[in-house]
Amino acid sequence: MVKPDLTPFACNQRKNRKGAFWEDRYHATAVQTDQHLVQCIVYMGLNMVRAGVVKHPSEWTHSGYGEIQNPPERYRLIDRKALMQLLGIGGSDQLSLSHRSWVEEALKSEEKIRESRWSENIAVGSLSFIEQVKTDLGARGFGRKITSSVAGHELREAQVSYRDHFGCEKVPLSYENALPWRIYGGIPM
Repeated sequence: MVKPDLTPFACNQRKNRKGAFWEDRYHATAVQTDQHLVQCIVYMGLNMVRAGVVKHPSEWTHSGYGEIQNPPERYRLIDRKALMQLLGIGGSDQLSLSHRSWVEEALKSEEKIRESRWSENIAVGSLSFIEQVKTDLGARGFGRKITSSVAGHELREAQVSYRDHFGCEKVPLSYENALPWRIYGGIPM
């Protein structure tokens, strides 16, 4: 049996898509507790399952799942020692076992669906944590909204897809769709 090519380029070709494989490239979310971190790790591990590329995250070789379950000898991306310390886990085998059980539990439940909590929020945690993150952002925190849910509080920024404004295909600017700026005395005209 021939193994399918699971590179982002090949998957986009099969699904007749263009552009970034992941929406908006990458997104960081500040998390307050170790439980938030666990949820985030599991959520990221299921990205290719949600995308319909694989049935199980172990099938996607370029994932955090593989990095935690089968840590490479060289060129590691995840600091396992720091992760175990953050999660209060005593050993490498226990980390792998715990991680595998978290993912298997999520695969059985509805946690496979896309959650804006992890894909659109800037921070997740208690109200005081969220307010502190917003304060720490300074001027960049202006206009970002604090929302509350059953799961806690979130610092959110309204997100609008580029496709809503520019159509599905992104093309480089050309002279025909650019506005020239003439500057007279330092003032744009």
